[in-house]
Amino acid sequence: MSRRKTSPPPFGEFREPPVARMRELLAAMVGRRVVVVGDATLDAYVIGEVERISPEAPVPVLAVEREEFMLGGAANVAKSLVALGARASLCTAIGEDADGALFRGEAESLGIPSPGILADRERVTTRKTRIVARRQQVIRLDRETIASLSPALEKRLCARVVAAVRKADALILSDYAKGVLTPAVCRAAIAAAGGKPVVVDPKGLPWEVYRGATVIKPNLREAAAFAGVRLANVDDVAAAALRMTKELDVAHALVTRGQAGMLLGSRGGELLEISARPRELMDVTGAGDVVAAAVALALAAGAEIAEAAWLANIAAGVKVGKFGAATVSGQEILAELGAKSARSHEKVATRAQAAELAARLRAQGRSVVFTNGCFDILHLGHVRYLERSRALGEALIVGVNTDASVRRLKGAGRPLQSEHDRAQILASLECVDAVVLFDEETPLQLIRALRPDVLTKGADYKTKRDVVGWDVVQKWGGRVELVPLVEGRSTTRLVTKAAGS
Repeated sequence: MSRRKTSPPPFGEFREPPVARMRELLAAMVGRRVVVVGDATLDAYVIGEVERISPEAPVPVLAVEREEFMLGGAANVAKSLVALGARASLCTAIGEDADGALFRGEAESLGIPSPGILADRERVTTRKTRIVARRQQVIRLDRETIASLSPALEKRLCARVVAAVRKADALILSDYAKGVLTPAVCRAAIAAAGGKPVVVDPKGLPWEVYRGATVIKPNLREAAAFAGVRLANVDDVAAAALRMTKELDVAHALVTRGQAGMLLGSRGGELLEISARPRELMDVTGAGDVVAAAVALALAAGAEIAEAAWLANIAAGVKVGKFGAATVSGQEILAELGAKSARSHEKVATRAQAAELAARLRAQGRSVVFTNGCFDILHLGHVRYLERSRALGEALIVGVNTDASVRRLKGAGRPLQSEHDRAQILASLECVDAVVLFDEETPLQLIRALRPDVLTKGADYKTKRDVVGWDVVQKWGGRVELVPLVEGRSTTRLVTKAAGS
């Protein structure tokens, strides 16, 4: 955090909140209802390798490895809210086309309700296709309708917006200049919000349609367009921010300045300069969406505006270290702040708690890996196996046989350690996100409850079809992976060696 004492304009002092306060705030953000209104897109990524030039023309040939589809534009703001634990709703207009069906499917998979997503035959679903080779964009192909909504569609959308906002804790207007945020839609949304926080991510001028919002969040280029002059230094940015609050009757203007951080100007003349944390820059795509989501959700949870802006600054720093329009979770924010990971006893969960965790992770767009075993004496083979399993996804949940279950499987002399000890030891590993005990002979019921994206077992299994639960996992689109084992490491071998000595 950097502070300026020069005048004019005066910069206020702000002390970074302690990690405990951030943990408390992030917990309070979970479950809040936030409505996003704006221009949504379908982001497509065609990913592959370029190893030769076409003989037909001097252009690279991309050998396609995979295609990915994800929510973009205002929908990426909704996705970012879900990743932070919010209950996000989206109000937008898409085309009645194949891309629109893909869009709805992506929204449904994230738990974003569909009533506010209106389809129109006169529009095409905005699709941005990025051709990517070795994490570098080669070209982007855009297909879109840039036109204001028809009067009938505008009326329908206003009704959906008002109904959604009345039930919400906060509102975000996400403008990508495709025509969804008409003056009527903006006025209806802000009026319906009443005193609830309203965060605006603006695009083209004029911005009078956002009058009465809580926070307007332009980037440096947009702020310069509003001011009508080049913003050469931080004082110029500050003057533009204060002018926004007065002319637009908004409580705060938060100007994002890329690697220079943010500047917050408030209606009363207060100013704060927030520096970005140094980090390797991977991709700025979607950073503004993460900021809008974090600010609105923090305000909905009762944060002061300075706290909300500071938290959003941290979240944006995490995002730019990721490729593509990636989201940021509360745990990643805490990790960025140097918070210690959860204690081992906090990671031992009941079946219901583990199922809730898995559902929340999936809603955040994070893949869940599941494996299971007795883990009687934890050894190097176990550790390497669990690390390799965790590398196949973004969270690892481990099922552990209870003492009674182990006795049925291994005989009267086992286990050597109690279920409580085995679970605690596993939970102490950094690669393990949760541990849950199960008493059945197989983990099938637990697998059905968790619905993992990836199911792993050791490579000593002959085929993937020998793994319990392979069929149910494949039914919901998951996969089974056989993980290589460390040769010569096993609990049985250790028990035999100890008995012999």
